[in-house]
Amino acid sequence: MNFDNKRTIPRYLFIIIVLTLVGTAIIGKAAYEMLVRNSYWEAVRKRMASQQKDIPAIRGNIYSADGQLMVGSMPVYTLRADFVVKDPNDPVAEKKLRVWRDSTFKADLDSLCLGLHELFPDLSVEGFRTKLLEGKRSGRRNLAIRHNVSYIKYKEFLKLPYVHYGRIKTGFYAEEIPQRQKPYGSMATRTLGSLMTSNDSARNGLELAYDSILRGINGKMHREKVRRQWMDKTDVEPVNGLDLITTIDVGMQDAAEKILERKLKEINAEIGVVVLMEVQTGDVKAIVNLTRIAPGVYAEVKNNAITDLWEPGSTFKTASMMVALEDGMVTRADGVDVGNGQWLMHGRVMKDHNWRKGGYGRKISVDECLMFSSNIGVSRIIDEHYHDHPERYVDGLYREGVGVPVDLPFPGAGKPYVRRPKPDGSNWSKTALPWMSIGYETQIPPIYTVMFYNAIANNGRMVQPRFVREIQRDGVTLKEFPVVTVKERICKPSTLKDIHDILERVVNDPHGLGKKAGCKQFKVCGKTGTAQIADEHGSYHSSPARYMVSFAGFYPSEAPKYSCVVCIKKSGLPASGGGQAGPVFSEIAQFVMAKGVFRPASAAADSTSIFEAPEPTPIPEVEKGKVPNVQGLGARDAVSLLEQQGLRVKLHGQGQVHSQSLPAGSAAVEGQTIALELKVKNE
Repeated sequence: MNFDNKRTIPRYLFIIIVLTLVGTAIIGKAAYEMLVRNSYWEAVRKRMASQQKDIPAIRGNIYSADGQLMVGSMPVYTLRADFVVKDPNDPVAEKKLRVWRDSTFKADLDSLCLGLHELFPDLSVEGFRTKLLEGKRSGRRNLAIRHNVSYIKYKEFLKLPYVHYGRIKTGFYAEEIPQRQKPYGSMATRTLGSLMTSNDSARNGLELAYDSILRGINGKMHREKVRRQWMDKTDVEPVNGLDLITTIDVGMQDAAEKILERKLKEINAEIGVVVLMEVQTGDVKAIVNLTRIAPGVYAEVKNNAITDLWEPGSTFKTASMMVALEDGMVTRADGVDVGNGQWLMHGRVMKDHNWRKGGYGRKISVDECLMFSSNIGVSRIIDEHYHDHPERYVDGLYREGVGVPVDLPFPGAGKPYVRRPKPDGSNWSKTALPWMSIGYETQIPPIYTVMFYNAIANNGRMVQPRFVREIQRDGVTLKEFPVVTVKERICKPSTLKDIHDILERVVNDPHGLGKKAGCKQFKVCGKTGTAQIADEHGSYHSSPARYMVSFAGFYPSEAPKYSCVVCIKKSGLPASGGGQAGPVFSEIAQFVMAKGVFRPASAAADSTSIFEAPEPTPIPEVEKGKVPNVQGLGARDAVSLLEQQGLRVKLHGQGQVHSQSLPAGSAAVEGQTIALELKVKNE
């Protein structure tokens, strides 16, 4: 077959020319859009970006060890009106909508104001009318109709005349504001922490320490126009924050706060601290920090137990005596002459508490040095055996865990300061060792003092204070925090027994200064502390003088379960660790032992566990006016469903809903209370 070049080649040439022109047009159009209309597309991009926003995740809850909700997230709403609302992308439809909006608002105004008054009776119908008309007249964009509105009233607001047409048509809407609520008020507030009101970021305490766990991950959404209506479309679902299970016991915390506050008011003290720990686990069952903010008024202002560096005073003498006993420098059979209550040590006078009465006037035993809290007795023992090599004494303190920093989950936590002598002696003086041995020239946060006494109670094993036990989602444990051992053994068993016996005599011997810390029902071990402290200018000569009175110990003596420290900062005399801090210790101990609730040993297992969460229970369909079946749901979903029915919810326990006080399917009476029992699913 002959190929007709004259007819075929022009056809191909025509196709090539057409394709070239089309390609050139496409490239030209693209170049035009990129270069000439760049500003237009940039405006489109910004408009689309502005229509995207975050879907806030719900912040996780913080529970007590006994399953009580201590901090939780429950949203509140601000009801607003936008009187300049418009659709900038559809001016034709917007022009018609504006006419409809003006006429419908005028027609529905009376019934709208009546509905608002019924929801919020403290403002009259006329008051709402005035507010709305003024907002419309002045063209307000974000008129606040009502703040701090509950979920139930927010849902009723959406049903009101005019409002029910929706935000796009009316401009009426509700702004959801996540709010952190504390059912127990200010209880342990500095330990639990708080959020900044401006941006809901964590400020302090456990809220800040575990912020990334509690916060969750925000979702993403955008606005999309469907059939001339703008609708919110979810791009990424939010991931709600996880829950913390703390070691705090609500009953113990409440008792410790009330007992300490009563004593602070009685003696007009400045600051008071209590830390209560479980011996085997180091779990902090109660932590109280009270500061006087007005005459007779105390509040949690600072986490003093964690952050403050205080001279421990005479509670430190136990550590000094342990060093001497452990090194074999003394035995309990030895004695030391304390003279008439005053003793010249390297040009400086050391005094006992009874020096004005002539002191003890005799040689006292090693036991009595701690029983009587003798400054002269303890300082003479340490100075005599370690004066030429003070570093050996300091090494002994670190050996038994005093001065060893631990990792506490609080930003700004203080670290103990136990000074080591430099080889050239430039940071040391002849009087440094005697005064250091009785609790001066050393600074230790109260949490470290109780950690040391807890180690004595725990057969010499020092464990780190624990504040968070587990991380959970809807009652399912995702992670357990193990008991952390700081030192397996702080001293030899024989030394530990000697110290234990001496501390028992401090409280239970008729001549011990810690008698008021004792309890009739069981024996207490412990040590008193009274130290004069410097004023804000670093002077010890201010008038009246300032004191730190304290008591640290554990109970019951024969099988210790709890350790505790009480510290009180006050001005003026009398100042007595045994007489003022001791009774606080005793009353707390009696409450805790009467409570009679002890965790099983299995709860103290030193292991971490990660578990797969089971499939969640599907959320049931809800029939209006009926109590829904919320068994198997997590607390948040259950509360949301029940509040939609107008019910008030009371939670007990943790985990998923195990039972409900109102039967499913019964009539839901608005304002009625329903109690939910929550349990961990595998219990």
